[in-house]
Amino acid sequence: MIHLENNNFKWLVTGAAGFIGSNLTEFLLKNNQTVIAIDNYVTGHPHNIESLLKDLNKEQVDRFTFIEGDIKDLQFCMKASEGCDFILHQAAIGSVPRSIENPLLSHENNINGFLNMLIAAKEKNVKNFVYAASSSTYGDSKTLPKVENKIGKPLSPYAVTKYVNELYADVFHRVYNLNVIGLRYFNVFGRRQDPNGSYAAVIPKWINAMQKNEDVSINGDGSTSRDFCYIDNVIEANILAALANFDKQHNKVYNVAYGASTTLNELFELIKLNLSSHQIHYSKDVAYLPFREGDILHSLADISKATKEINYNPRFSLSDGLKETVTWFIENNK
Repeated sequence: MIHLENNNFKWLVTGAAGFIGSNLTEFLLKNNQTVIAIDNYVTGHPHNIESLLKDLNKEQVDRFTFIEGDIKDLQFCMKASEGCDFILHQAAIGSVPRSIENPLLSHENNINGFLNMLIAAKEKNVKNFVYAASSSTYGDSKTLPKVENKIGKPLSPYAVTKYVNELYADVFHRVYNLNVIGLRYFNVFGRRQDPNGSYAAVIPKWINAMQKNEDVSINGDGSTSRDFCYIDNVIEANILAALANFDKQHNKVYNVAYGASTTLNELFELIKLNLSSHQIHYSKDVAYLPFREGDILHSLADISKATKEINYNPRFSLSDGLKETVTWFIENNK
């Protein structure tokens, strides 16, 4: 994992009370960085902020400022960005199904809010703006593995918003010379990921259910595959992207994944195996449901571009990350 102790920068993390944002914030503070964290608590949680602070020393806590606010408010974005060296933009309304049910909510946050953050970064002369892009941008492209310059048509409003982010970022670089790097996250998982609600991601949702011996379901026949990426890989990608100092890297989009594909049936067995190592034995069979609208069948990333250009080399496989994640959920009783 990259270390920052010898450099003190001021970072703005948006969506800091969410899963990825809180982990980024914790890493930065533990590396003695100054962090401005913002969230409106629409999908983030106060307990994530409380959790990230509990293992910090006083000096690290003193470097932390949390501001509750909304990225749909341009003036708020401008104020939060004041004096920041880097912005790690994680704030968004996630979930393909949620965007299908409420496309306006996704648009207002993921496009209007994103544009506000770009304007703030430009006006406040931020060194580098790193944003959470998405593998959903690949849409209906059947090419495997997914390569950055080959995308299809979006399959959901969420995917449209994430593609528009990339278009806006490109324009802001070309027109205003803003340094921007987009990270196309594949299926990120790990500590603090919310297991609750109808839009919960599959790994925390299953761990939570299987601990309680509750029913687990799969949309489709279980052959659907994903490239699962542990949170520590994502943290490293963000820091490497933020610190990139070559012109060729300052208007790019990179896949952030592990580079291996796992079916949902295989994932189910892996979680069962990890739980059994903690003497938790899941006794039910998985239930198969109709395939979900807007989902893709298979996802696998080519990460060679990120490896070559920003030195991204993910250390945690799905197996490594699941071991850490299952242990965290058990210890934290989620």
